[in-house]
Amino acid sequence: MAKINFGGVEENVVTREEFPLEKAREVLKDETIAIIGYGVQGPGQAMNLRDNGFNVIIGQRQPSKSWDKAVSDGWVPGETLFSIEEAAEKATVIQYLLSDAAQIAVWPTLKEKLTAGKALYFSHGFGITYNDQTNIIPPADIDVILVAPKGSGTSLRRMFVAGRGLNSSFAIYQDATGRAKERVIALGIGIGSGYLFETDFKHEVYSDLTGERGTLMGAIQGIFEAQYTVLRERGHSPSEAFNETVEELTQSLMPLVAENGMDWMYANCSTTAQRGALDWKNRFRDAVKPVFNDLYDSVASGKEAERSINTNSQPDYREKLEKELTEMRDSEMWQAGRAVRGLRPENQKVDAPVEG
Repeated sequence: MAKINFGGVEENVVTREEFPLEKAREVLKDETIAIIGYGVQGPGQAMNLRDNGFNVIIGQRQPSKSWDKAVSDGWVPGETLFSIEEAAEKATVIQYLLSDAAQIAVWPTLKEKLTAGKALYFSHGFGITYNDQTNIIPPADIDVILVAPKGSGTSLRRMFVAGRGLNSSFAIYQDATGRAKERVIALGIGIGSGYLFETDFKHEVYSDLTGERGTLMGAIQGIFEAQYTVLRERGHSPSEAFNETVEELTQSLMPLVAENGMDWMYANCSTTAQRGALDWKNRFRDAVKPVFNDLYDSVASGKEAERSINTNSQPDYREKLEKELTEMRDSEMWQAGRAVRGLRPENQKVDAPVEG
């Protein structure tokens, strides 16, 4: 495990160079990995592991849309696709990838299958960190580990197919066998991680919940809405407002940030843009930092977990969620977005130049 300096802070990082795929296969050659749940993270992790040569089976409720998706992805009922109970029984490594609410509901059944020496794997620290609310308390004679890809299962799969890796964090909550470390790193490499950085279950869930509600999803949508609304109220067209709010950010500027950092993106913009951004960034920082402190406090206190558990466990949760997502989808801003995406160059037929 390499020590890498991040801004003056040393962190433990595992790369694919020091822990290659061949080593991961050797570590897990006698293991049967059961993916429990085929929703957000399940498909990407399962297919990447399968394509990388690991022994993988799926545990999923039937009938369900997720069962049908698993079949369409090539998992065979009775061979590689089973009920949750049967898959957990067969497995030596159980990747518990159900939603947080579903993990709570299924836990009493799954716990019976956690015999000595097995590994229980999470991709989110929620169930363990908030076990006073979830009641997910593993037996003492199993390994409890975590690999958390820094992105959706869809992104994990797309990047894997493209020959790239999505970075992941890893953690060990319980090492009953003495093999927890090699198991978790092998699994992280197996699912297609670019590199793995060490954390613990609590820090993973605190940063994850803060990020999702903050810059990754909640804050960015709020900022989009605010700027788009101001531009529309000041007389700008939907196309112009969307392009200046979303399209230029996602299609032009964020790729530059991803490539070499924010300073490099600034350096590749006009001097007018540079000056304005530098002049205004501190006002935005100072305005939103109190909100982020409130958000982190809510995560650390367990309030966010309590709200998620209570809301997501309601029988009409899916219907209410779809209503909220439909309102966002049907808003003028994202209607404009659909139109603008249709006009991107890759979606337009361009006549080839005439030779001669």
